[in-house]
Amino acid sequence: MKQPLIHFILCWIVLSALSALQAQDLKNIKADRFFSGSLTKVLDELAKEHSLKFSFDREALAKMPVDDRPFNESLDVFLNNLCKPHKLKYALHEGTIYVMQKTSNLEQVLRTQVGKVDTKTNLPTRTNLTVTGKVRDAQTGEALPFSTVGIKGTTQGVSTNADGYFVLQKVPSDTATLIANFIGYREAVVRLLPNLPTDNISIDLAPTTNELTAVTLSGEREDMMSTQRTDISVVRLTPKTLERLPNVGEKDIMRSFQLMPGISASNESSSGLYVRGGTPDQNLIVYDGFTVYHVDHLYGFFSAFNANALKDVQLHKGGFESRFGGRLASVTEITGKDGNQKQFNVGGDLSLLSFNVFAEMPIGDKFSSVFAFRRSYKSPLYQSLFKRFNENDQNNSQNNTQNTPFAQNTTQARSYFYDLNGKLTYRFSNNHSLAWSIYNGTDKLDNGYKVETPSFLASRGISLDFGINDLTNYGNLGSSLKWTQRWSPKFYGSALVSYSNYYSNRDRSNNGTITSSNGEQRTIKFGTLEDNNLKDYSLKTDYQWDYLPNNQLQFGNMHTNYDIKYTYSQNDTTTVIDKDDKGYTSSVYLQNRTKLFNNRLQFVAGLRANYFNITDQWYYEPRFSATYNVTKRLTLKGAWGNYYQFANRIVREDILAGSRDFWLLSNGTNIPVSNSQHYIAGLAYETPQYLFSVEGYHKDLSGLSEYSLRFTPSSQGIKYDENFYNGTGFAQGIEFLAQKKGGKVNGWVGYTLGKVRHKFDVYSKDFFPAQNDVTHEFKAVGIYQHKRFDASITWIYATGRPYTAPSGAYNISLLDGTTESYFSISDKNSLRLPHYHRLDVAFNYRLFSKGNDIGYIGLSLFNLYNRTNVWYKQFEIIENSIVTTNINYLGITPNLTLSLKLR
Repeated sequence: MKQPLIHFILCWIVLSALSALQAQDLKNIKADRFFSGSLTKVLDELAKEHSLKFSFDREALAKMPVDDRPFNESLDVFLNNLCKPHKLKYALHEGTIYVMQKTSNLEQVLRTQVGKVDTKTNLPTRTNLTVTGKVRDAQTGEALPFSTVGIKGTTQGVSTNADGYFVLQKVPSDTATLIANFIGYREAVVRLLPNLPTDNISIDLAPTTNELTAVTLSGEREDMMSTQRTDISVVRLTPKTLERLPNVGEKDIMRSFQLMPGISASNESSSGLYVRGGTPDQNLIVYDGFTVYHVDHLYGFFSAFNANALKDVQLHKGGFESRFGGRLASVTEITGKDGNQKQFNVGGDLSLLSFNVFAEMPIGDKFSSVFAFRRSYKSPLYQSLFKRFNENDQNNSQNNTQNTPFAQNTTQARSYFYDLNGKLTYRFSNNHSLAWSIYNGTDKLDNGYKVETPSFLASRGISLDFGINDLTNYGNLGSSLKWTQRWSPKFYGSALVSYSNYYSNRDRSNNGTITSSNGEQRTIKFGTLEDNNLKDYSLKTDYQWDYLPNNQLQFGNMHTNYDIKYTYSQNDTTTVIDKDDKGYTSSVYLQNRTKLFNNRLQFVAGLRANYFNITDQWYYEPRFSATYNVTKRLTLKGAWGNYYQFANRIVREDILAGSRDFWLLSNGTNIPVSNSQHYIAGLAYETPQYLFSVEGYHKDLSGLSEYSLRFTPSSQGIKYDENFYNGTGFAQGIEFLAQKKGGKVNGWVGYTLGKVRHKFDVYSKDFFPAQNDVTHEFKAVGIYQHKRFDASITWIYATGRPYTAPSGAYNISLLDGTTESYFSISDKNSLRLPHYHRLDVAFNYRLFSKGNDIGYIGLSLFNLYNRTNVWYKQFEIIENSIVTTNINYLGITPNLTLSLKLR
């Protein structure tokens, strides 16, 4: 209670002193003529006539009209009359008149007047002090997580935490200059002053949206201060300017990440991330603290995350810290918006695929909210995408009906997707808040139809009620309640409870009834049914203690209860897989971040321990990473870590129609706990305009699982639970990145040389290429910006992915007179699809109203030169011959987007 009281008294004293100065200095100046024009023009005239100094927002005040005739009024009265209609205040400080919305903003204004403060009259009064505070968005008041704050002229610097707080220790003096940065925002230069507090200061950053300057996607991007060369294998992205990159219907955070080296971009049918040889299920996705298990909309053409609801996204490609667990490959950390804390805002997007609306509403000074909703509609683009993914199924269905005397009903199927985001935040004080976040995304893809009764049966009094079902319904529901408390300037904590549910139902069955002329009915049902339902209940705490100037301790715990069900049945009579697994993991972690040798060396050492009740064992995960700044521009990096995964997505091999996957919980026997060890080394060289980096990685994998029905393990009849097979593997590669970070023309080029090998004894005694193995992948991104206009171009090239195919086929006549087809299979993943490449372009024109950025009009062309890229191959056995069909990705696909917002 003492600190808020002291701050209140100091603020009262400062404002009282300012009022006294105003009364004394401004009463002697008189205004006695007619003033007309903008408020900016009037203040400029007053400054010239009376040799005054003003500080104000010229662009904002230029929109405020003035028509006034003071009669020998003192300047303090006249300024009050000028400011009052526009809800402005003014304050006089050291000979400068500051015009602003609130006099409480004076502290921030004074701190940013670097170069205008006479250092001779502001000599330091304190040295070696600690500065704490929060970095915020100047327009909305939202905290900016993981932004950087450093001391000008030194190598000292820190990153803010998830709630925007920072602790900067060993600051040389109370006249030092701080520099704050956040991707997508202008750099802020803040000067400390002896007469102002250094605890709980606010640093406001202005978005660069109106300027359209530097590229905002950054791989291992370091700020202009070298203190931030501390992260390893990190890619950061701001959702604010995603529209500059080409897209298929939606601006997409996951597709944007795929443009960076080490992340595969050749799989159009999945917006999930294949990071350094890992699969999407091995990438932990955390959204406001809860886990998201599936990220695809519309068969994976784009992700289920609405960019209008997001504030910041970070991807850790490997070697991630001990505070993260439960995945083998990588971590995607997503922070949702808290909502505008200053004023109401509303906006939306309309594309050829969907409509998207959002609203932000503050209530008072302590409560903020944001809601966003997106839904598809039956546009030509949606129908084209839906048809592409269902073209093969439709052809099969048509072939089946052509071989029967039945006619297909032409009733249009009902298909759509939607997602909803919401967040409510209440701030008890500057150091204490409570936030509730919710997310729901759902796809319903219906390609079914009914079969009509043919006329020759109807004439005999026979009626047919028969349907061909092809229904897929999947999605995510997640929510979290997070409490945060800054207990002291150096100690911060949070507690979170969360719920996450992934559901997937697939019905590919044929069913109905045949009614004879005498009224007898016969029911027919055959096909396949799949149902996967995963529920995750979690409790988590995280603490951060800056106990020494060069040491930061982080620790916490997490408890997760799993409830995972999966059933797979055929022909309504045979249950192939029926799993109902329940279990929990309890985890604790501890890690210490240390800086040595004048901040040139930084290392993070940590340990995570997990107890898994199914196996009744502890799993330990030691981790270590280090960076060393050889010079101000050259940095060496390295990391090592051990990682376990307890809930896995299992591949169900299907040679003819394409493999599918499902989530299951490890049981310690035929579905073991999977494990990975990471080894990473690299270097980066950066100038203010360019970044060059190279990183090599190696991962050892064990406990991999796959399901296949091509083997019959039991001579006493098929026991389907025995068809889970286990293996090992490794992934290794090297990544190169060259990036131009600023200017009218910017962008980057990236290249990855990678290798992923698996070994399952049931398939081969030797290592074979994994399904996600891509040897070479090259990406080039160019962005041009000029005033309101920007254009971008991306080109992707990748070698073909491996696949398995039938190598021969034959038919056997059974005793009942029927025949059954059999086929032999090639070596596992011994064949390769053709090389993949495509060129995408995008054009945007920003819209302004009264000087404010209110949206844009965008045109995007996907696969501009209409390359035919193969998605997968499908095989059919016809008369002892194998017929191969290429299922292709999209050709050239245009999209038009209109985006508007109030502010």
